[in-house]
Amino acid sequence: MKIVVIGGTGLIGKKLVSNLRGQGHEVVAASPSTGVNAVTGEGLPEALQNAQVVIDVANSPSFDDKPAMEFFEKSGRNLLAAEASAGVKHHIALSVVGTDRLLASGYFRAKMAQENLIKAAAIPYTIVRATQFFEFVNAIAQSATEGQTVRLSSAQLQPIVSDDVAAALAEFAVETPLNDTIEIAGPEKIPLTDLVQSYLNATSDSRQVITDAKARYYGLELNDQSLTPGENPRLGSTRFADWLKNSTAR
Repeated sequence: MKIVVIGGTGLIGKKLVSNLRGQGHEVVAASPSTGVNAVTGEGLPEALQNAQVVIDVANSPSFDDKPAMEFFEKSGRNLLAAEASAGVKHHIALSVVGTDRLLASGYFRAKMAQENLIKAAAIPYTIVRATQFFEFVNAIAQSATEGQTVRLSSAQLQPIVSDDVAAALAEFAVETPLNDTIEIAGPEKIPLTDLVQSYLNATSDSRQVITDAKARYYGLELNDQSLTPGENPRLGSTRFADWLKNSTAR
């Protein structure tokens, strides 16, 4: 089966392409660096020729309100139009758990716009909302750092490793389209403060986490439901402590 991975050279894309090729599929890793640009439409018709499935894991290069909205709306419209012309049978998009609850953020409004475009199109689809990736913990710490302290909410997260995200997307690629949204998450809930402090300790970082219920997460106030999945998410198997141990050992 021919599968096109939009954003196929990024963190998730590279792993997803490898997984799918290992299963024997014909896979196109589509990104601007390979001559396929969903925002401008460049290379899309050629890449999608004879494709049965398209998996969109591309992300906006900016989290600011206007550029994020422009990225997801332009790429979404171009991609869905090209898929319709090519006769694609299944559109899969990677989104974020909590998108519908965090619309005070311009980035999440842009992700919601992307989801709405997919739902309004005629192509059968599966929207996969994932929780935060383990690999993003350092960036979260950096965003909340003040000198030698990291000020964070203790709201619960249920993060997932990128390998498990890629594995789940590879499974959805060969399944029947859901025409619905499904959530994927890691196997355990962890307070954001504990998640970051564990990472800092494991990497011998001297910064200390301070718990502050009013602390913002990229400008947003969180509660225990903000970034955790609802009922019956599909769970990855990798625990944060195990990933951290293996990562620091490497």
